[in-house]
Amino acid sequence: MLEPSTYLIMALIGVLTGFIDSIAGGGGLIMMPALLMTGITPIQALGTNKLQSMFGTSIATANYYRKGLFDIRPSLGKVALVFVGASAGVLAVQQLKPGMLGLIIPVLLMASAAYVLLSPRMTDEDAHVRLSARAYGPVGGAIGFYDGFFGPGTGSFFSTSLVALRGMGLTRATALTKLLNLTSNVASVLFFAIGGKIVWTLGFAIAGGAMIGNYLGSHTAMKFGAKVIRPLLVTLSLGLTAKLLWQYFSA
Repeated sequence: MLEPSTYLIMALIGVLTGFIDSIAGGGGLIMMPALLMTGITPIQALGTNKLQSMFGTSIATANYYRKGLFDIRPSLGKVALVFVGASAGVLAVQQLKPGMLGLIIPVLLMASAAYVLLSPRMTDEDAHVRLSARAYGPVGGAIGFYDGFFGPGTGSFFSTSLVALRGMGLTRATALTKLLNLTSNVASVLFFAIGGKIVWTLGFAIAGGAMIGNYLGSHTAMKFGAKVIRPLLVTLSLGLTAKLLWQYFSA
């Protein structure tokens, strides 16, 4: 049984991670260590993180949708593949040890940070489309699998790939990222719940904070656009990369 103060502290952390997630993604690498410090098991931490993230992301998704920054109908194919990928990822992580991701994830995050830093296309202007919406589907499905399997950094992977491959402006890419992230969260919660891997009371407490953070963060992103999204993506990617590399080589 957790102390009442633990729920309050975790809810406040939820505000912070929700704010970060709604703009750049990657809040899970702050939330996951915090969840583990409460004493729950790693697999419960993954499931509980998905529960709070689902509620928080739904707020940001609704805000972006109301502003007309993405359309649901043209995105249904990507949504379906992300759902399938995330479901497969959750099933896989319940069978495998995720320790092998310790070196792969920093490489992916460094690639995201390098792209954001070096590419002149990380702006709010739409650019040349390298992949059609249909061709991007498998990419989204693969990122969905990663989100179901582990998760942190998923928002960064979605947004940078949508800019690089679909030619979207950064704010529009961030908005569509929330829809895809919400999809993978719903799939993950469903299968983690079936496996009995969610601490519901803790997840709901954090969800309250995450919803506040996502509301504030999504409005900040829509107001300032790439001027705030790009620096936060770079800072977060580099910071999380350093953190994961330190954890990997100090283990």
